[in-house]
Amino acid sequence: MRTATSNVDRRVVVTARGGPERLTVVEARVGTPASHEVRLRTLAAGISGMDLMVRQHRFPGFPRVPFTPGVDVVGIVEEVGAEVVDVAPGQVVAALLGTEGGYAESLCVPGADVVAVPDGVDPAEAVCLVANYLTAYSMLHRTAVVIDGERILVQGAAGGVGTALLDLARLVDLQVYGTASPHNHQVVADYGATPIDYHTEDVAAWARRHTAGGFDVVFDPIGGARQLWASYRALGPGGRLVWFGVAGSARHGIGVIPASLATRMALSLLPDSKRAPMPSDPSEPRDWYRGTLATLLDLLASGRIEPLVARRFPLLEAAAAHRFLETQPHAGRVVLVADDGW
Repeated sequence: MRTATSNVDRRVVVTARGGPERLTVVEARVGTPASHEVRLRTLAAGISGMDLMVRQHRFPGFPRVPFTPGVDVVGIVEEVGAEVVDVAPGQVVAALLGTEGGYAESLCVPGADVVAVPDGVDPAEAVCLVANYLTAYSMLHRTAVVIDGERILVQGAAGGVGTALLDLARLVDLQVYGTASPHNHQVVADYGATPIDYHTEDVAAWARRHTAGGFDVVFDPIGGARQLWASYRALGPGGRLVWFGVAGSARHGIGVIPASLATRMALSLLPDSKRAPMPSDPSEPRDWYRGTLATLLDLLASGRIEPLVARRFPLLEAAAAHRFLETQPHAGRVVLVADDGW
């Protein structure tokens, strides 16, 4: 536990590629923020599929070991750089990071990247918005550009981004469907969507039986040639396939990534009215990121959206959290939270 006079904190570091045992807690000096930065004391940090991937695999663009995982945080501002305005010590803020850094008791981030969290909001719920809900909102409204009355299918609907898509879709007049294992069908239904058992159903055949011509949009976080082709076949005329993840790599290995890229490109070249657009980066442009995250946080504060936290683990028990993600059925987002002693 850090004390008021301590100049060190703790962080979780990936020491080598491999399993959850490669996550090690180390002590590090508390950083002084640069003139454009603020230093945060972490209240909550999200765990994503990308965190598991960068722990397991070496791939271009991934951080080199040793590194601290974590792409989104909510924390209390401890210190503010000289050039930072509109941010003050004691504020609770949220921030989207790059590909690393969140599993730490404290960290420095650009002041221009933090967004104030409304009073009374649960940090564990708030951190779900930073990456998952921003991604979902961007895909709904910037990539797919959904309109009232459309039919959308969310593949892997019980996951972190999947439940975010279901939740945000309730704010639009859409017909929503979601694939999930049977034990997660109630979660899908609770968000107002129709669950589909992907274990027993051919989704394209299901769409032909139960919809008038197929889905207008399919959101696919799984990837791989076979999966993306199946999602594409479930589209109706003029439909859009939005591929945004490679959850299939957990089962089939990192080769899912190049296979997915090649498949998306091939699908984009097919001479039909369907499209496979690439999602926009939810952190760019910065004004969009800050404004949209602020809007999402206000929706959370007013109770209009309900992020699903699958389970909370103490921040320094990240290895146990990764093990849980890899071995236990769950729905929603797994979150690391500050110890009671902070």
